Amino acid sequence: MRETTSTAAHTPPVFSPALSDEEGPRLATDLFREAFDAEPDGVWYAPGRVNIIGEHTDYNGGLAMPIALPHRAFLALRRRDDRTVRLVSPQTRDSVDVLNLDVIGPKGTRGEVRHWNAYVAGVAWALEQDGLGPLPGFDAALYSCVPLGGGLSSSAALECATAVALDDVASLGLAGTPDEPDEAGRARLVTACVRAENEVAGAPTGGMDQSASMRCGAGHALKLDCRDGSTQQVPFDLAAAGLALLVIDTKAKHSLVDGQYGARRAACERSAELLGVDLLADVSTTGLDAALDRLRASGESDVEVLVRRTRHVVTEIDRTRRLVDLLQDGAPLAGDKLAEAGALMNGSHDSLRDDYECTCPELDVAVDTARELGAHGARMTGGGFGGSAIALVDVDRVDEVARGIVAAYARHGFNEPAFLDATPSAPAGRLV
Repeated sequence: MRETTSTAAHTPPVFSPALSDEEGPRLATDLFREAFDAEPDGVWYAPGRVNIIGEHTDYNGGLAMPIALPHRAFLALRRRDDRTVRLVSPQTRDSVDVLNLDVIGPKGTRGEVRHWNAYVAGVAWALEQDGLGPLPGFDAALYSCVPLGGGLSSSAALECATAVALDDVASLGLAGTPDEPDEAGRARLVTACVRAENEVAGAPTGGMDQSASMRCGAGHALKLDCRDGSTQQVPFDLAAAGLALLVIDTKAKHSLVDGQYGARRAACERSAELLGVDLLADVSTTGLDAALDRLRASGESDVEVLVRRTRHVVTEIDRTRRLVDLLQDGAPLAGDKLAEAGALMNGSHDSLRDDYECTCPELDVAVDTARELGAHGARMTGGGFGGSAIALVDVDRVDEVARGIVAAYARHGFNEPAFLDATPSAPAGRLV
């Protein structure tokens, strides 16, 4: 039976907790011992991410500005002396998956790897394709608190945890530490993780998720130039301004391999080709109107779709650049500065809804409700078509906004949402 509004108004919001630096490794290690009757060589982790702004810009060579979440994938791993890979998770603890590094390969080939195993084995495959092999086999146990299907990069967290673990046990020397990262080495690991997701898992994503998980810094957002991979740490201390970033997991089905994401990417590639540029990031804001006129003159049957997709990408890159510039001085978000940041976030969502058409009713209701209840800015985050939204709110109004969204979901007959506290956290590394 659908929940009534009066009941929903008194239903406490459900917050998904992050595992601590002690609890996460303990759970991963316990699972490893249970599955393999041995001790792991260590426990590595990588965070999920939430993107503050800059959506669907990564594969267009533009800018994005994510933060790393305190919610992480923990991977207990032990090096083997052969080429066998054995994998276990809480969902598969009764049946360990066994793979062979000499056999695994891209999706659609004889060595195709299925389900979550692709995100682990695929990283090993991609590292070897990059000339970093042969790698040893390994046993690994995954324990993750990054919500699945929430658009918070649970897959990238798994890939990056695998990458730093293999970097360590195979002595590749690429990652450095979270406190002293090797930026060039981490960029190379990011490339392997992206290739694993694209070619082995078959999801046509850009590199923003993996870059956030591998290269973000605690207390900061990451300015990521997706064309050249360059990064810059941007101060993002919301607590100093009495603010919080509320993440709303809509519980709407989210998938990057169902064709919608790929269709958006293909449309952008066609637009770039018609405009004679390598990537849509080459279209300037000042040249946007002329570029859209050229698209309209192309005679393509779906030209208005191409116009909308292009307009979103170019204006989203500009919004991201403006927000980065706004935050760089490190001064607290307040007054006109806060109003401008909120307006940029709102403009991003409106563009994703109207021009990129990648929101859904659950996302729109969450964003609209948050704004009505006083959020300074709210937008969907991630690939869209489900997943999560974020709201920039006063810290003392987090519970009120969350309760309001729960009530709004009940009125619409949606599944009850969940929430996360998004504190900018450390990048992938080793804990034990």
